[in-house]
Amino acid sequence: MIILTFFIGLIANFIGYIPPGNINLALVQIAINRGIKQALQFIIAFSCVEFFFTYFIMNAADWLSQQLNLSTIIDWVMVVLFGTMGVVTWIHRKKAPEEKKYSEHDSIKYGILLGFLNPMQIPFWMITGTYLITHEWIETGRLALVIFSIGSAGGAFLCLFIYAKSARYIKDKLDLSNRAINTGIAVLFLGFAAYHIVKQVYLHLWKH
Repeated sequence: MIILTFFIGLIANFIGYIPPGNINLALVQIAINRGIKQALQFIIAFSCVEFFFTYFIMNAADWLSQQLNLSTIIDWVMVVLFGTMGVVTWIHRKKAPEEKKYSEHDSIKYGILLGFLNPMQIPFWMITGTYLITHEWIETGRLALVIFSIGSAGGAFLCLFIYAKSARYIKDKLDLSNRAINTGIAVLFLGFAAYHIVKQVYLHLWKH
């Protein structure tokens, strides 16, 4: 049962990080502009935070599900997060990468920061976690949730590592310029921010 719990956590979070979002897009940018070593440092730091994040959310799922304004708060946090990352990326899109100016700890700090600034994982684990628990795929004991969270961290690591390697491979094969890649990522960030704005405007104007 413990082994199954680990792999359920791994598979669930692996799937959770496949869709483009602030984490994997930030990682793609690091892998392309700073290299795979810095990307790996980011992934390791982020995955460590993901363990604690998952454990906390799974324990607090019942309480979080009762917070009526939680989805609205998450949407506006994502607007600020995506908007800021999009603007910063757009401003620096023309700058050529200079790997030497980054210290060994820059990507680690960035991974830890984004590990905590990851509000989209809250609804993901509220839905996925509730489904897994109610269907008795996993247990709710302390040890079981620790194992599940370790699997979750492993799933995040594996998916993000594939993202980083794929980003470097695509850049090398297609010989894309850093400006083109950064412009594309900036547009995606701003597009995601716009989506959350439109979603909230729609909910407030037509759903109330």
